[in-house]
Amino acid sequence: MSFSNRYGPWAIVAGASDGVGAAFARALAARGLNVVLCARRKALLDQVAAGIRADAKVETRTLRVDLAQPDAMSRVADASAGLEVGLLVYCAGADPNYQPFLANPVETGLAMVQRNCMAPMQMCHHFAGPMVARGRGGIVLFGSAAGFAGAPNLVAYGATKAFDMVFAEALWAELHEKGVDVLGLILGETDTPALRRLREQLGHRDDPDAPLRGAASAGDVVSEALAELANGPICLVGDQARGAAKFIGGMSRSDAVRFMIQASAAAMGSGAPRKEA
Repeated sequence: MSFSNRYGPWAIVAGASDGVGAAFARALAARGLNVVLCARRKALLDQVAAGIRADAKVETRTLRVDLAQPDAMSRVADASAGLEVGLLVYCAGADPNYQPFLANPVETGLAMVQRNCMAPMQMCHHFAGPMVARGRGGIVLFGSAAGFAGAPNLVAYGATKAFDMVFAEALWAELHEKGVDVLGLILGETDTPALRRLREQLGHRDDPDAPLRGAASAGDVVSEALAELANGPICLVGDQARGAAKFIGGMSRSDAVRFMIQASAAAMGSGAPRKEA
């Protein structure tokens, strides 16, 4: 079965305005899938959609939606009504702050839970049922090495990414024998506009024309994801994520936390802006 027959005719990409989400949408269009692009920034979505239509003979739709809002699922459902969605890619959910848990109102953490846990669960439930009925389809959920163990400045984010990892594994266990592929992507540092903006806030002066040292590229993430989509349940993307998983695997949970503290400080630096709790 061809890629477009197995996962088409429509794909939904949540978080498609730039970075890995935009790269994923372009790669799916190049393989013949029509794409619904969802994110908060409508102007960027329209640019990605225009580029896709110029490069591939597919249809696109764009939806401006804040996935941290409780009505996100209903808005996605309305935007995709009547479409046969064969692939769901949920890659929204980066942490733009890298701050202590008590530095922000609790609503900041709750919004992270809504965007990284509630919304993907709702979307998987909504779209997976028809996929199972057809006996084909796929779901890609983005996780992070931050979910391996707890670390400072990543309290809510790391916890939600641990949820995403286990959720993807369990969903694969239920759906893969019914013809629906589920893949949880576990990313380390990935060279995206969001990471570069955060690093700039933290005082890093990265060369805008050079790749971030040690970080995977968006293209690498998409390539590995598409190569492993039919395998599941988990794909560790990049040397950083694979190395961290291997290193942590033989540790106690307490030692794993200590390792994550050191790894987080090494990656982001100790000069993160901190608000008073």
